[in-house]
Amino acid sequence: MSNEKTIKVVNGWVMLVVTLLLFGVLAYTIYLVTQPPGKANPTPYVWAIVIEGLLATIVPIGFFTVEPNGSQVLLLFGKYVGTVKDTGFHWANPFYTRRKISLRARSLNGDKLKVNDSVGNPVEIAAIVVWRVTDTYAASFEVDDYESYVALQSETAVRHLASSFPYDGEEHEVSLRRNTDEVSTHLQAELQERLQLAGVQVIEARLSHLAYAPEIAGAMLRRQQASAVVAARQKIVDGAVGMVEMALERLEEHGKVQLDEERKAAMVTNLMVVLCGEQSAMPVVNAGTLYN
Repeated sequence: MSNEKTIKVVNGWVMLVVTLLLFGVLAYTIYLVTQPPGKANPTPYVWAIVIEGLLATIVPIGFFTVEPNGSQVLLLFGKYVGTVKDTGFHWANPFYTRRKISLRARSLNGDKLKVNDSVGNPVEIAAIVVWRVTDTYAASFEVDDYESYVALQSETAVRHLASSFPYDGEEHEVSLRRNTDEVSTHLQAELQERLQLAGVQVIEARLSHLAYAPEIAGAMLRRQQASAVVAARQKIVDGAVGMVEMALERLEEHGKVQLDEERKAAMVTNLMVVLCGEQSAMPVVNAGTLYN
């Protein structure tokens, strides 16, 4: 439950007029005292000057302003009084201690961290976190420095995220490289849980950098290239087998060419070589028969 309390204070322009009137009264009182002595006792005027002088000194201390998406946390001798969020020119008790807290959205561009993923591979990872303060009481009194707290907890959450998922796992696994949306959602949820204590709302959290560590980057790149080549070859072979089956079915369907098992095997071999080869096929004219 939030302990933040939003309060209203006196309009600053009204108090500015009162302050100017106070200075005018003080000046007039001083004028009366400086006149030639008469029958009146000057002592009350002296006390009036002292009191008016103290008021004229203390009252202006209470003026302050609140910018859009800003706030002022008010304390009276260490006790929390409330938070002013209304924008404009205000006046409050001069004995209040004021703490300015911005409610604007801020972005934290985290440093690159070197962490082992869930399978032990060292990776470099960094994240951008967009956040803002929603509870000024928690930001002021629940943590020592809420900005440092956000930075530290963000780094901790990113490290935990990297160690919870593989960089590039199997197809059925959630990985850092392929499932960026799911990983970002997980990071945002964990950050929100960690920063709730400081009265901070996490608006967005996304990875800004993700790569293998330099010592294994070359080997992992070759592994990825090999996986890509194998996948491409598998697709080519699947397509070639389908085309060969279709060719044999068409030939047998029309009955124009009768092929025994040996000729079928030779035809399949030739078609697979042509379809799966990386270079253009070189036709060879057979002047004899298959058996000579």
